[in-house]
Amino acid sequence: MTVRSHWLLVLHLALLALAFQAGPASSASPDAIRTLALKDSEDRIAALGKLLAEADGSAIPFLQALHDGEVQIAGGRQVLIVRGDTGIDAVTGAAVAPLPPDLEAVVVNNRIRREIASAIAALMLVSPDLATRRMAAKALETSAEESALPLIGKALDKETDPEIKAMLVLIWASAQLRSQDAAMRLAAVKELALSNNANTKTLLLGVLEKKGQDWAEPDAGIRSAAELSLREVESRLSTGERIGQIFTGVSLGSILLLAALGLAITYGLMGVINMAHGEFIMIGAYATYVIQNLVRSHAPEWFNWYLPAAVPVAFASAALVGMLLERTVIRFLYGRPLETLLATWGISLFLIQTVRTIFGAQNVQVENPVWMSGGVQILSNVVLPHSRIVIIGFALVVVLLVWVALMRTRLGLFVRGVTQNREIAACMGVNTARIDTWAFGLGSGIAGLAGCALSQIGNVGPDLGQSVIVDSFMVVVLGGVGQLAGTIYAALGLGVVNKFLEAWSGAVLAKIAVLVFIIIFIQKRPQGLFALKGRAADA
Repeated sequence: MTVRSHWLLVLHLALLALAFQAGPASSASPDAIRTLALKDSEDRIAALGKLLAEADGSAIPFLQALHDGEVQIAGGRQVLIVRGDTGIDAVTGAAVAPLPPDLEAVVVNNRIRREIASAIAALMLVSPDLATRRMAAKALETSAEESALPLIGKALDKETDPEIKAMLVLIWASAQLRSQDAAMRLAAVKELALSNNANTKTLLLGVLEKKGQDWAEPDAGIRSAAELSLREVESRLSTGERIGQIFTGVSLGSILLLAALGLAITYGLMGVINMAHGEFIMIGAYATYVIQNLVRSHAPEWFNWYLPAAVPVAFASAALVGMLLERTVIRFLYGRPLETLLATWGISLFLIQTVRTIFGAQNVQVENPVWMSGGVQILSNVVLPHSRIVIIGFALVVVLLVWVALMRTRLGLFVRGVTQNREIAACMGVNTARIDTWAFGLGSGIAGLAGCALSQIGNVGPDLGQSVIVDSFMVVVLGGVGQLAGTIYAALGLGVVNKFLEAWSGAVLAKIAVLVFIIIFIQKRPQGLFALKGRAADA
């Protein structure tokens, strides 16, 4: 054990002693106490092994005192626990005052101190308190000795908590690997091949480690078995890593989808290059921040449910700003893409500065509700955060609602009609100017929903929209201008591909590779994944 890990273990033990809340006296047998205090190292280790075999947790206070150097001998036989000017008889628990003049400190060498520390942590494994058992298991992860195997086996049989049980399996194998019995070490190596825990790899690498000219494991057969077990564990862990990458990619894709879905309406269906789209996302995020603060101030007992209230507010805030923008600026620039791009870029700067004036230039904090904290562990190296799971589900719901709005409502019928042929729609009595406003408001409101989602996984600041606007345009162009289905496929595909590339080449090179791929793809297929439709195609 290294010096660092030894002191970490001592710190764990101090916490464990507090959690156990035991008094200074011990109800361990007098023979065990006298052996631990008076005998030589081998007898002490044997006594510790007996305490572990009996799972005698009552000995913990005395062991802790012995570990801390508080045990002294009076008259060559009486064992006392001395703290300051007070003494307690370790056998009877009676106070001793005044202290005898012939006290002699019990010497505990480093080997015995380590054995005692390991024994204390092992005995804590049978505590009825869940937190104490978890702390004990963490303290034993790299320090369990062979003498603790009987107690670890008992704790493993009784343990009901999955997390602690997984740690105990590793502790059991780790203690077996320290055994002098080659058959026991071989059994441990083979058992580790079935583990899904990432720490298993560390144990097996320790078996295969070479110290100078000598192997850590002298038996060649055990080393060979360890290599086979290591390959199985690495294969299993790599599968978990791929699952994690796919989930992270889908999560990123769902965020891109939320950000790009509104743009697919304003840019794809209406032909408007809206450089202020990212700022609508920012507005939705700040609307979520405002609702969070209002709920915290006026109804703190409902704080964990502020998010459902923030969703419609984020949508309405961004939609109203978008409709106002369409009525006052965009309406006069249809068919003039360069002027539209410059005007909306200027509006984006105006919106950023407005937010800085109201909320300040620094990022603001948006907290997750309790039910979005934590995650689901499906493998030892794969944890699916609740926040990401909720956002993926939220994106699917938004996509479904947008599809219903465009395909199953009167507004959607008018939007599709105006998109396909504005003149004929106008001849049929459709107020095309009003439909433009509502469609632009719908796209802007969806951007606000994206901001509400983004506020739960990242920083909320005036520049929030700038970080996603380029990716949003790439998704819309790759998917096919005017095609919502293409937007979905492109967002999820780019998210997954980007995460796999990041694992291989890093975030910066992955972003460059994706951009180069899109440029080449658009050169070969300008219409995107799906055929170009809508007003832009008619032009």
